[in-house]
Amino acid sequence: MIKTKLKAKTKTRKFRKIAHETHSDVKAPLVEALEQFYKNPMMQFHIPGHTGGHASYQPFKKLIGSRALLLDTTDEFDNLGTLHPATGPIKEAQELAAHAFGSQRTFFLVGGSTIGNLTLAMCMSKKGKKVIVNRNCHRSILTGMIISGAEPVWVLPEKLEEWELWGEIEPASIEKALKENDDVAMVWITNPTYEGVVSNVKAIADICKKYDVPLIVDEAHGCLWNFNKNLPESSLHLGADAVVHSLHKTGGSMSQSSMLHITKGSKFDPDEVERTLQLLQTTSPSMLLMASLDAARANLESKRGKRQLSRAIQYAKFVRNKLHKIEGVNVLEATENFNQDITKIFISVDGLSGKRLESILEIDFDIEVESASDIGVLLLINIGNTKEEIQYLVNAVEKIAHSNYSDIYYIEKRKHMPMLTPQIVMNPREAYYSEKETIEKEKAVGRISAEVIAECPPGISILLPGELITEAHMPYLNEYKWLEVIKK
Repeated sequence: MIKTKLKAKTKTRKFRKIAHETHSDVKAPLVEALEQFYKNPMMQFHIPGHTGGHASYQPFKKLIGSRALLLDTTDEFDNLGTLHPATGPIKEAQELAAHAFGSQRTFFLVGGSTIGNLTLAMCMSKKGKKVIVNRNCHRSILTGMIISGAEPVWVLPEKLEEWELWGEIEPASIEKALKENDDVAMVWITNPTYEGVVSNVKAIADICKKYDVPLIVDEAHGCLWNFNKNLPESSLHLGADAVVHSLHKTGGSMSQSSMLHITKGSKFDPDEVERTLQLLQTTSPSMLLMASLDAARANLESKRGKRQLSRAIQYAKFVRNKLHKIEGVNVLEATENFNQDITKIFISVDGLSGKRLESILEIDFDIEVESASDIGVLLLINIGNTKEEIQYLVNAVEKIAHSNYSDIYYIEKRKHMPMLTPQIVMNPREAYYSEKETIEKEKAVGRISAEVIAECPPGISILLPGELITEAHMPYLNEYKWLEVIKK
C-alpha cells in the first residue's frame, strides 16, 4: 500500500539518489569554459549589474545559491566566445551539437523555440506568400506569419474524436493544399503533437520536394529521437529543410533554451539564418542557458545519458503495460494510422475529467502532470525520472481508479483544444495592426479577431488575428470576458 499523501521532502529523500558520475567520454567546451571562468574570477566592471551576486536580493541569493549568480554572465567577456557571430567555445559547442544531431548547422536559441520559428518565418515567408500549416501549430508560428505578412493555408490533421485531440497530418492533405495554391513559400508542420502523435514526415518531405517547396518541422517535443532507435526517427533525417528542438522540454537543458537545425542540403541559407537570428536574439545572451544546451547535448551523447534515455523508454513501456491492466484506465496508443512517442502518455480515468484527475494527483499524491484537458492528463516519462517514482505513479493511478472520487471540477466545462477550422477573412498581419476595440465576448460573434488567444500548454491558438469569431469558439473561451476585435 502507498500513502495517499506523501510529503515532498520525504519523497525527495526517498526517490532521489544523487549520483556523482563523470563524463570523460564526451566533450562540452562551453561548460568547460564556464568552469574556468568560475575558477578564475576577475573584478567586474561590466554587466550584469548584480556583479556576481553581490548586489542581489539576499533571500533570492540564498534560494538559488551564490554559484549560480557568479556564473550568470553573458558572452563577450572572459574568453567565453560570442553568440552572433558564433566564436570561441560557443562556436565549438554549436558545431558539436550539429554533429550530434546530424545537421549542416545548429544554432543555440536563448528565447525558446519561439525564436527559431520567428527566424524561419522571416527567412522564407514574405508578404503575400502562402504558408501551408497545420491547424494545431504553436502560436509562435502564427507570430512569425504576423511579422512576415504571409498568408496561412490551413491543413487539418486527423481528429482523435474519442480523446478530443488532433492526430497525424495526412500527406495527401499536404499535396492537395500544394495543388490548390500558388505562391507557397513553405510547408510548416508540427511533429509530434503535444501528446506524442507522429506523422509520416518522410512522405510529406517527398511531396514537398516534388513541388520544390521547403519543409520546416517544429519538432519541439522530439529532441530525444536522435539518441535512441526505439524512438521515432527525427525529421532531420527524413527530408526536412529546418528543424526546431526544445531541448528544455525533454532534453535536459534549462528552461528557455532550444536549438535550430539547418539540415544538409537544405533550401535555407545558414548565413541568412544567422543574420536573422541576430535581429531577434538578445545582445546579452545568458551563458547559463547556452552552457545548459552544451551540457544537455553532451549528456545525451554520453554513456550515462544513453542509459538514462534507455531506462526512460523502458519505464514508459512499463507504465503503459501496467495502466492497461487497471480497470477504468484508458491509454492513448499508436494505431495503424499513426506512430507515437511512447514517453508521452495520455490517459483518462472513467468517471473523472482530466482536470479532476489532475487535481487528485496533485493534492492527494504530490504528482504534477504535464497538462490536463476535460478528457485526460498528459504524463511525460523523462530521462530524470527514477524507478521509485514510476512505480509510485502507477500505484497512484490504480488507487484513484479503485476509489470513489467524484468529479466536482468545472461545473461548466471548458473545452481544452480548439478542434475548429479557422475562417480567415483578413491577413493576420493586417488584422493585428488594424484599429481595434475591446468588446464583451458575447457580442464578438460575427466580428474579426485582432489578437492571438492561445493558452500554454500547449500553445495552440483558439483565435488568431483575421479569424472570424463564431458561436463554435465560445466553449473554448469560458474564462474570457473580453475580446479584442477589428474596429468597425
